[in-house]
Amino acid sequence: MKRFIYIVAALTLSISMSAQTSDYLRRYNLLLDRVGPSGVGMETLINNWAKDYPVDADMLQARFYFYLSKAQSTEVITRSEGRYMGMSPVLSLKDSTGTDVHYYQLLKYDDPLFAEAVKALDSAISLYPERLDFRFLKANAYLSYERESPDMTLSNILGLVHEFMNSDIDWKYYGASASEPTLIDRDAFAKLIQEYCYSLYSLATPASYDAFLKLSQRMNEYYPKNTDFLGNLGSYYMVVKKDYKSAFRFYDKALKIKPDEVSIIKNAMYAARASKNVKLEKKYLKMLVRYADDEQTRLMAQGRLDGLNAK
Repeated sequence: MKRFIYIVAALTLSISMSAQTSDYLRRYNLLLDRVGPSGVGMETLINNWAKDYPVDADMLQARFYFYLSKAQSTEVITRSEGRYMGMSPVLSLKDSTGTDVHYYQLLKYDDPLFAEAVKALDSAISLYPERLDFRFLKANAYLSYERESPDMTLSNILGLVHEFMNSDIDWKYYGASASEPTLIDRDAFAKLIQEYCYSLYSLATPASYDAFLKLSQRMNEYYPKNTDFLGNLGSYYMVVKKDYKSAFRFYDKALKIKPDEVSIIKNAMYAARASKNVKLEKKYLKMLVRYADDEQTRLMAQGRLDGLNAK
């Protein structure tokens, strides 16, 4: 799958200067640097800020980060798998029987405090429905909270997709420390949602793969000629279902639209190799030789193609 600038996987602890710079915002940023989003003095500052400016966007975002940070703690779990939720273990040992035991450090959340964080963000969304950064913060929070079963995450993102595609709102995104918003059009929105597709795919759990499929299918309905979502569907059938015939159908549809899409050519080649279809592998190797975006890839593809032709 093609990657874009990764903006959605991690929960950032910065706050954007989205409104007119205020004394409270200045004091918040100074305190944030010293004690973090939920350190000593932060709750008092945010409460006073709320009394004076109850609908201030930055105040509501600060309150969200306060409760989110308070809700978070870490735990270490053991798994037999060498990767879990897209992560490598922090430590791997063998037990008394010689079996590998892998240790993973994960975030966990206090439910009431997490609910307060979402409540603050819901208030911000209600007051500023055009701000995509608030929508994405909510989706990010759910994605982190739910771990391997992103049901609320999927529901939240699908709701946002429906609203974006069926409204005339001038959608805006404030990046970290941005004083002016970026206007988000349909193309930019598709790229942002592709990041969520990637995040769901990377979790590599049955529930996350299912969410990845549903989100990719919905985006494909709205963007039938977008090769990223076609590629997503091909990857789902290749990796998850081992249904190579269906994978080729989506890969080939994408390559008819954009024949030089190297990432999709590579995935189609891997699917051909996995299905032991030499004829198709040669087809995609020829395309890779033609469209490779670096010399090493081109030479490797040519070498593989020469080897197959020599048999």
